Amino acid sequence: MPQIPVRTGITMNYEITGSGEPLLLIMGTTGSIPLWGEFRAGFEGKYQVIAFDNRGLGGSERGEGPISVDSLAEDASALLEALEIPRAHVLGWSLGSAIAQELALAHPEQVASAVMYATWSACDGYQRSLLSALRLPYVHRDFETAMTATGLAYSPEMLDRPDLAELMAPSLPFQPQTEEQMQVTVEQWDADLAFDSRDRIPAITAPTLVVVGEQDLLTPPRQAKKVADAIPGARFELVTGPGSSHALHVERTEDLLRIALDFLDEQRI
Repeated sequence: MPQIPVRTGITMNYEITGSGEPLLLIMGTTGSIPLWGEFRAGFEGKYQVIAFDNRGLGGSERGEGPISVDSLAEDASALLEALEIPRAHVLGWSLGSAIAQELALAHPEQVASAVMYATWSACDGYQRSLLSALRLPYVHRDFETAMTATGLAYSPEMLDRPDLAELMAPSLPFQPQTEEQMQVTVEQWDADLAFDSRDRIPAITAPTLVVVGEQDLLTPPRQAKKVADAIPGARFELVTGPGSSHALHVERTEDLLRIALDFLDEQRI
């Protein structure tokens, strides 16, 4: 995959596929480009899809300074600048959705529209407990336990599949495993826990879609609804039924694509 130096002082790993208006995909905690899977391909017939690795994971450099939602949003902004893309649609998943919020606030001129998938504006007590538990295996560099705990991102139906191990095996090489990647992941969990946009998101002007699964434990529907209610004119979509987990793009790929494309196709740069 190509790499490019950006103004925030790092070299970032990215990939551009498809053609049309630009769509920036922003990955969630622990993730890198391959974890978008087939979901990314669903946009390529209509959009120029830009996927990238957040700093310190995949092929992007860690660089200096703290990792926060603010700093990761600056990286995303800097990548668009380096690629000479003045304005893009943005779709962020989980941590990526928080980054999308900050990007829309700090650089509204760069965000044509925003899809915030599995999002929140500040952790409540339940969410703080859950994310803190997911963080702990990375603190202890315990890859096996980290992967077991990752099951919380999936639905009961997925976790009960007899072929679960076979399904998950292709993604394992792309999970954080080195000392450096494990530490970056701890910092990403810390960024999730510290994130608080409650007083600021009413200032978001980009057309916004908030979408979440009924079974999402990590960013529960009640949290996503608060975001949609706070952003003027935002649309809220709740995906219900089996497979409506935090990982909708894996379990309900076609449904999430349909919802996102229906929204994006209404927005033009």
